[in-house]
Amino acid sequence: MIYAVLRDRRVRSVFQPIIELDTGRVVAYEALARGPRGPLESPAALFCAARAAGLLAELDEACRAAALTGAAEVGLVAPLTLFVNVEPEVLDSAPLEQLVQIAAEAPGDLRVVLEITERALAARPAELLRTVGRVRELGWGIALDDVGADTASLAFMPLLRPDVVKLDLSLVQGRPGPEIAEIMNAVNAYAERTGAVLLAEGIETEAHVHTAASLGASLGQGWFFGRPQDGPATGYPVGELVLPASPSSSDAGRLASPFGCIPADLPLRRGSKALLVEVSKHLERDAIRLGKTCVVASTFQEAQHLTAATRLRYRDLVEHTGFVCALGADLPEEPVPGLRGASLTADDPVLGEWDVVVLAPHFSAALLARDLGDTGPDMERTFEFALTYERETVVQAALSLLSRVVPRRPQDTAPSAGLALEHGPARSSPRANRAEAVPVAEDNLLQSALAATTSGVTIADMRSPDQPLVYVNAAFEQLAGFARQQLLGRNCRFLQGPDSDPEAVRRIREGISGGEEIRETLLNHRGPDREPWWNEIHLAPVIDADGRLVQYIGVQNDVTARVDAERELLKERDRARSYLARIEQLAWSDPLTGLMNRRRLEERIEAALWDARVTGSALALLFLDLDGFKAVNDELGHTTGDELLRVVGGRLASRLRRSDLLARLGGDEFLVALVGLDPGSAQEHARRVAVALEGAVCEPVVLGGRHVDVLASIGIAVCPTDGADFGALLHEADLRMYARKHRSRSPQQR
Repeated sequence: MIYAVLRDRRVRSVFQPIIELDTGRVVAYEALARGPRGPLESPAALFCAARAAGLLAELDEACRAAALTGAAEVGLVAPLTLFVNVEPEVLDSAPLEQLVQIAAEAPGDLRVVLEITERALAARPAELLRTVGRVRELGWGIALDDVGADTASLAFMPLLRPDVVKLDLSLVQGRPGPEIAEIMNAVNAYAERTGAVLLAEGIETEAHVHTAASLGASLGQGWFFGRPQDGPATGYPVGELVLPASPSSSDAGRLASPFGCIPADLPLRRGSKALLVEVSKHLERDAIRLGKTCVVASTFQEAQHLTAATRLRYRDLVEHTGFVCALGADLPEEPVPGLRGASLTADDPVLGEWDVVVLAPHFSAALLARDLGDTGPDMERTFEFALTYERETVVQAALSLLSRVVPRRPQDTAPSAGLALEHGPARSSPRANRAEAVPVAEDNLLQSALAATTSGVTIADMRSPDQPLVYVNAAFEQLAGFARQQLLGRNCRFLQGPDSDPEAVRRIREGISGGEEIRETLLNHRGPDREPWWNEIHLAPVIDADGRLVQYIGVQNDVTARVDAERELLKERDRARSYLARIEQLAWSDPLTGLMNRRRLEERIEAALWDARVTGSALALLFLDLDGFKAVNDELGHTTGDELLRVVGGRLASRLRRSDLLARLGGDEFLVALVGLDPGSAQEHARRVAVALEGAVCEPVVLGGRHVDVLASIGIAVCPTDGADFGALLHEADLRMYARKHRSRSPQQR
């Protein structure tokens, strides 16, 4: 049947209005695919049949042509804009010229925005980036769909650079919470930077309109404004959708390299591989802290540099971030499970680079380095590098690397999406999941088996709009807390409640709309008393011989005990992490003042000395000792002395730059490290800081109703003049502090 539909060009489009929230004007329509009236009319059935017949590409092409032709026929032309959903994997090889011709022959100017999802970038990044570049060349816009349905969409926003960001209906219809706040912050930051337009989907009530506006959306779409229909909606004035200026093509060019993205005015440094290893680890830790909204892209020159220790680090990155890829000579497509790989050819300029790129909605950083070809020990090899946090440079570097990532194999990806349904993309079930319709009451052996299993089994009729239950076994009656007569004819959703996870509910609904196999764990409620229990659900679609989705079989189990145990384990883990964090804090900080202790300061100074050697800068160490502190302790007590030390620590910190280091050694001794100094003026700069610190210390302090006065003696040592390591600098600064103390203080004052 699907062959005849495509042959006879019976695919058509219906159109749903997109409304400007503050003016009530219709400014755009979204084209939604429909088959001919009958069993293939719904997009779910249409795409199921096409995938089963291996005709998904042909159907996708027919849907796009129907959208553009249909819009022109019913007059949806300028100033209106047409949103057309697209299958990115198919579009990469599709003849765009056909679309261009349809648009050119339309009786009015046909303004088009193509909708894509972040799932396509995760599966086929190089192909999709090329597709976006081709679409931009046509002068068409790009919309990123389902933002908020998956946190990875936030990570990919700066790479796809959409003109329109479509907020998933879960944001409008769900309860406010930390996840929605995270998405709202990221999306609004992107819109503020780029001028992108925010469009909220799933608006069905007046309350949803207000929620959409509070999320920052200026456009809305949903049944509140009108359901999809064959022509334009009535009762709305018409306006024009103004999109931001189109960015340059996101195709960075196959031969461009991240190092080549470095701006001409950004100074380059030289450093050893050992230094780059530590900088890379630091960026990786930043990425893990950023979590699932983060994209990480790296190069390793050759596969041998992806060592066992590095593989462990990248396994953690894969687990905790949104997308990770690694490139190098002879690297496999998946060097670590979940890590996207690509083998570089001998003529690729990236082969000579060491790049680590970290990109998230509110953070961007990149280490971009080029091998200088040194021989000798591996860790001493020299690189020319830049460490940049400039967002545009980081974005270009990420695009350059992602343009080389090989596509994920089809068996590793979820079924692709076609033209969207009203509330999400239509998906089709894999051919392997096809089955004949299950007879509900005819097979006695099957009935006996289903009655005997301890798992709840249900069958829902998908040919009815309400998708009612037509079969339940005895185990499901016990799980649901209702008799068979109370269950049959009802939709399973009545077992859900206000505490059921809206994200899980949304995923189930989307999966059913697309005819997918579904696995979820959802909070349900049992019986008339609504006793909560956790339901582990496995839903499998049933397709008939004509490719129609006719039933869903559900296998359901009570996993409340397991969920409770997992939650308790998570609580124990959080408590353990909090305890370990506290131990780490105590190990690295002074418990009285909260400043760094000597151990932590020594580590930080050694790193700063290393950087100073690489960059040719200087570092100054200031040893500060309080004069008169013993008298305060003796006269007013140790509690007052402790409070005085806290006040002095705060005053010292307020006089230093953010990059400078401050620690308490113990007693009334403090250490200050001034980093990144000009060698020619380091000594003078250190003297000025010492004078400022002495002035801060000598200001009177009121403790316990009394004015307390102390002074400070400070000794200064400068690297490299007075020493090249922490021990030598500390010794020299200590000697000079005591010399200054004896020169400027009388014995009574000491």
